[in-house]
Amino acid sequence: MGGVDASDYVIAAAQAAGPCPPGDETAWGRRVHGLTVDLYLIGQQARQDIERLESARTFIAFLEKVEIEESSRRGLVTLRLPSGESEPIRTEHADTDRGRTLIERARSLEGRWVLVYRYNEQKTGQRNQSVRMLAHLMDLGAQAAVPNATAKKMVLQEAGGDVARAQEAWMTAGLPGTGPINAGQLEQARAAVREAG
Repeated sequence: MGGVDASDYVIAAAQAAGPCPPGDETAWGRRVHGLTVDLYLIGQQARQDIERLESARTFIAFLEKVEIEESSRRGLVTLRLPSGESEPIRTEHADTDRGRTLIERARSLEGRWVLVYRYNEQKTGQRNQSVRMLAHLMDLGAQAAVPNATAKKMVLQEAGGDVARAQEAWMTAGLPGTGPINAGQLEQARAAVREAG
């Protein structure tokens, strides 16, 4: 995304607008201009969302329910971790596009295993307190098959970036080097990291 300049947006907007009808160049030009600005803004929002996902912590959970928190108008998603613990996590406000979209996505995934991308948002006016926020959900299906590379990243996160410790925990849990990992296997490796620490 860093290499996109204005002409790229104009070209994409012109393609989206379709051919210019003869004699309608002015209206077509205004449509292309509007689409160019829209595409630029969409690109900026996508860049922010990608940065948030890249810095997010990930974990697997069973999505139990989604409610709207009356006091904040945020989605409140209740997750059940493989360990059996319950974890509440919030979305952006329900009256924003991103909040509404994430709430709808979470509702569509109730009763399924999901890969949760979360970040911490600082509480307004409270420098040392933060709220766990939902950045994205990825459906893992009823059996929670996690891609191998994602599982390794999660074990490495649990090990605080210590590659040797993460590899040792992976081996201790007896996980394969390739192929999907189920939630129970992943939790065994994460537990092995905690025990080794």
